Amino acid sequence: MFQWKQPKSADESRKIYSLDSFPLRPALPLPDGVTRDELFNWVRAVRVADAPDSISQYCDQDFERFVHTVGLVQHATGNSAGPKMGLELGANPYFTTMLLREFTSVEWRLANYFGPHLPTGEVTQRVFLDQFRHSELRTHVDLTFSHFNIEEDTYPFEASSFDIVLFCEIIEHLLNDPCKVLREIRRVLKDDGTLVLTTPNVNRLENVARMIVGANIYDPYSGYGPYGRHNREYNKHELYTMLTYLGFTVDEIFTADVNPNLSANYLDPQKFGSLVEYRQHDLGQYIFVRARKSGADKGKKPAWLYRSYNPEELE
Repeated sequence: MFQWKQPKSADESRKIYSLDSFPLRPALPLPDGVTRDELFNWVRAVRVADAPDSISQYCDQDFERFVHTVGLVQHATGNSAGPKMGLELGANPYFTTMLLREFTSVEWRLANYFGPHLPTGEVTQRVFLDQFRHSELRTHVDLTFSHFNIEEDTYPFEASSFDIVLFCEIIEHLLNDPCKVLREIRRVLKDDGTLVLTTPNVNRLENVARMIVGANIYDPYSGYGPYGRHNREYNKHELYTMLTYLGFTVDEIFTADVNPNLSANYLDPQKFGSLVEYRQHDLGQYIFVRARKSGADKGKKPAWLYRSYNPEELE
């Protein structure tokens, strides 16, 4: 996938590197006629009753990720005729949800999991928001979602129910079996349906700098329990390999920074940039994937991702 190129001269080998040397911030796919600030201010106003202040900070940090995610949905749906059905897993706190409702024509079902203290089933949650442009004047919307654990519970949806499924910022939280979860997503997707997956990039530039100076890259333990931390992060190659194994065709995959890059807090990129120049498109903070259910699932567990299983289960 990547090819190392030796410097052509001593001058080139002494090239000065900075964060600007890496294409970590591709252009945002903003809706036509809408500025970044206008969209950000509207999304930041989305709030759930009794939500902690950290939710607003979450929007401040990840707003551009929400916009890139909606862009992937728009790439998938395009100008296709007929109504589309979509499923957004992990919809809360609804920043992406409101963008999807405003800027796509897809009819969305929502799913969340808040822990075993809540029963499985349908739940309605009130979300407050401001009016946006020519939308009808609204102060709130009541969103209904299905509450279930995607690792343990049977999904409450029939096979081939959806044209598109969003699986964003979830795979890194899974505890046991990501292929099982992705296979259940395959089940509820229609043939040629689209999976949109986003997740932090374990190979992000900041992690490269952290490892060089001896800092740990793993997530701290969380007061929200085992699902409150990142239990395994992935790189582009791993996601591409896993999705292909499960019978998806990857149509689009890229990395991007979505908030300030803190690599220089650990090590000046001038000191190591030449070593990762050949991977410059692989160093963004998040991975964005658009893939289609198009082929056959090979049926086992890929051995590079699993261990201590019966060898007959691995491939």
